[in-house]
Amino acid sequence: MLYFIVSKDQASWLALAGILFAFVATVSATAKLASRLPKDAGREFAHDGKLSAGKPRGAGIIFVLCFVAAGLLFSPLSAETIIYMISIVLCMLTGFLDDASKMPWGELKKGFLDLCIAVLTAMTFMKYNSTDIELALFHVGLSVPRWLFAVLVVILVWASVNVTNCSDGVDGLSGTLTIITLMTIYTIDRILSVGGDIPFLILLFSVCILGYLWYNATPSRLMMGDAGSRAMGLFISIAILKTGRPFLYIPVALVLILDGGLGLIKVGLLRTCRIRILTRVRTPLHDHVRKIWGWSNTQTVFRFAIIQIILAVAVVYGIGL
Repeated sequence: MLYFIVSKDQASWLALAGILFAFVATVSATAKLASRLPKDAGREFAHDGKLSAGKPRGAGIIFVLCFVAAGLLFSPLSAETIIYMISIVLCMLTGFLDDASKMPWGELKKGFLDLCIAVLTAMTFMKYNSTDIELALFHVGLSVPRWLFAVLVVILVWASVNVTNCSDGVDGLSGTLTIITLMTIYTIDRILSVGGDIPFLILLFSVCILGYLWYNATPSRLMMGDAGSRAMGLFISIAILKTGRPFLYIPVALVLILDGGLGLIKVGLLRTCRIRILTRVRTPLHDHVRKIWGWSNTQTVFRFAIIQIILAVAVVYGIGL
């Protein structure tokens, strides 16, 4: 909104104001509204899950709405991006309603809602973008049939939402990994000269997560819940799609994928094919390293983050070659 009022010479100052607004709004709103959030009952099967009992959860509704407000005020949103913002809010709301429910929603219900949002995202992306993509790091162009591309986008979005959701379980972990992933994508955007409003929105979203982490660092005072983790996963998928290299999702979010995705694969194979894998590995992986390997919460966050940063450096270097 403000972007269309100021002159081009003032655009950089407006961007700085937007970033500061996003952080201050998130920190202030969280401090004032945290007490009104639903309280966590403690996760029965998670390592040290009972320690979270009584803490406010669903804080994702705060930082996601602050992100949307900052985007509407300070970013030149296109029609495509506005639809993405609506999808992010819908994804956040489904997660928050689950966070606030006395009886947790079933997996089928949440999976179906995630699928609907993934289809909406895929339809929007295909309306405004080409289906021609490049293979990550190999600079090889591909022209994918539209029907196949649509299926792949739905799978990417659905997977991103769910692996990010499953990785949320240690104070600061999911948010930290998401920031690293998003800033990697932002750097790739700069290298590839990706235009539009997504690069600036990546900065706004990252800053809003930082505002949330102000209260979520170990020992946390509140938790994002499904309201935050699902919205983060959706935004990651949108950001990586806009690079034109969707396969980059694998290296730039590999720790999130392994941490949250292995459990999905393990349970999925067991329920559908009666196949047992990783029988000696607890999932998500952040539970395994804490319970089996004896890592502290802080060690888990730092070591997972270090691994993802190393991968990010390698990817950024490879893209620049």
